[in-house]
Amino acid sequence: MYEFSELGWLKHVIFHPVEGFEDLRWKKKGSLKYAFIIVALLFVAMVAQERLKGFQYTEEPQKFFNVVPLIVQSVVYFATWVIGNWSICTLLDGEGTMKKVCINSAYALVPYIVGTYISVFLTNFMTLDESVWVYIFEYVGLGWSVILMIQGMRAVHQYSFSKTILSIILTLVAMLIILFLAVLLISLFQQVYAFFYQIYTEITYRIRG
Repeated sequence: MYEFSELGWLKHVIFHPVEGFEDLRWKKKGSLKYAFIIVALLFVAMVAQERLKGFQYTEEPQKFFNVVPLIVQSVVYFATWVIGNWSICTLLDGEGTMKKVCINSAYALVPYIVGTYISVFLTNFMTLDESVWVYIFEYVGLGWSVILMIQGMRAVHQYSFSKTILSIILTLVAMLIILFLAVLLISLFQQVYAFFYQIYTEITYRIRG
């Protein structure tokens, strides 16, 4: 076993995922603060990918910038993943708490975030003929994060590899269900708000009349 600072534990699990996540679990290490910072950096990375790419890599210039979809794709999707994984793995006798699922999942995203920043930076200096280098960093970061996510979920729940893959598939299904129910709930609240606002408007109109 090793002893690291919080940042040291983050580096440890990124470069030594098999033993890193196991050490993180048995040592009861990992920081929620760092996890939240990583999710914030994920959001910033998506904004950078949307707005700071070189003009050659941008399909069409956008007149209006809507930040809501990027919040959904980063913060909301991450929160849904954590809730969905914890819920599914509780049913499958997983040992991970929601806090640990959150920490391990966030730590696993670091290579993807770093790869995104590097690829966005390179788009401002490289031509389309050199785009292979841009996509190498992007896809290597993504692949590395996938490996870390699988190992992180395996370690936190103490699953076999096959059960980890099954839990991840079921988590994705749970995410779809959660997001679907959230959309229905928002739609319901909007209808209720519109109903009461209409009543309020009608009453106000009659009083003034």
